[in-house]
Parts: sequence; C-alpha cells; structure tokens
Amino acid sequence: MNDEVSVSEVGSKGRESKKREKKKEESIVEDTQYKFFVDLRHEKEVLEQILKMLSVVNNKTYGRELTFKDLSVYAVPKLTSKDLEKIQESSLSEMERVQRLLDEHNEKTNSKLSLGEFLVKKLNI
Repeated sequence: MNDEVSVSEVGSKGRESKKREKKKEESIVEDTQYKFFVDLRHEKEVLEQILKMLSVVNNKTYGRELTFKDLSVYAVPKLTSKDLEKIQESSLSEMERVQRLLDEHNEKTNSKLSLGEFLVKKLNI
C-alpha cells in the first residue's frame, strides 16, 4: 500500500486536505502492518514510567539493551478482554457516552427519543 498522496491526487484541495487524508490512512490498522510509532510527548507520566522501566530492566551486567519493543512484546499478550474493554471505554468522548446511553435506552424501550428529549427525561427538567 502506498501511504503517500501525490500532488495530482490532491489537486486544489491543498496541504491541509493532504494531511487529513494521510491521517485517515494511518488510523486504519491492517493485518499486514508491521511498524508502529508511539508519540508520547503529551503523555508525560506514561513516558516517565516507560523510561523508568527501561532503566530498571537495563540495569544488568549481561545481555543486550532492552527497548520499548521488548516491553511491548512481553506486555501485550498479558492484556485481558477486560483490559481491552477499559481501553475502548477510555477512547469515548463525553458526547459519545451520552449517545451510547441514548441508543441503549431507545433499544431497550423500543422508542425513538431524540438526544434533547432523552436528556430532559434523564435530568428531570
């Protein structure tokens, strides 16, 4: 798969459109993907934890230097389905959580409340 978008494909859309298209492509995980890049510049606490772990596991006399890849390869198989559910839950925005509650309510009660009607009902307004 070619990740680059040529100028002729972008046409008059400009640079921003090219960035958006590339970003959409990056979010799709395929079975053939073998490289992952992790940007932790906005996750200071997690970055500190990882660096501390790497320091601890590399405080040894023998063996090669261990990397984030080694930590990941060891940790990923230990994730349970409950862990994956928590990860999925943490990806939801506030409005997506409200929408999910609305959809569950409508399905449970066989109704077709709008978001506004649902909020009025739930907040007793």
